[in-house]
Amino acid sequence: MSTFPARRGRAVYCRFAMRYLGLDVGDVRIGIALSDESATIAGGLPTLTRVGPRKDVKAVAALVREHEAGELVVGLPRRLDGSVGIQAQKVLDFMDAVRAAVKVPVVAWDERFTSALAQQTLLEGDVSRKGRKGAVDKVAAILILQNYLDYRKVADAEARKPEA
Repeated sequence: MSTFPARRGRAVYCRFAMRYLGLDVGDVRIGIALSDESATIAGGLPTLTRVGPRKDVKAVAALVREHEAGELVVGLPRRLDGSVGIQAQKVLDFMDAVRAAVKVPVVAWDERFTSALAQQTLLEGDVSRKGRKGAVDKVAAILILQNYLDYRKVADAEARKPEA
């Protein structure tokens, strides 16, 4: 982060342009989202169909390189009580494998209720059952990444506040 002088002696805060890649990792598919360069808005990318651990990791690593993502955000499906269950452990294992394959930070982000919210959003949008099948993962990835981006924006603003 840096500042640069603007007109009339005012300093303007400027965050370096960086894209974030978000994942909703399931047993069958991986939903993918990508932020814009200002890390403000998350949008969806085509969903990956899982083919095997090594190929899945290679595919995600290729996406990180292709889109020049500076950070990878992976939804972690914790239980309602916050503990790590079987599915969350699978995601953590996948994250470890991806971490070894990419040169960017890989961050877990609580994804409780994102799939349900994605399903509800698609139902309200009158998307057919067939259309919802693959779209749920993409929308869940978008929700995960957008939530993370919004959190980062608030955290950055709090960090810049002068101490009272």
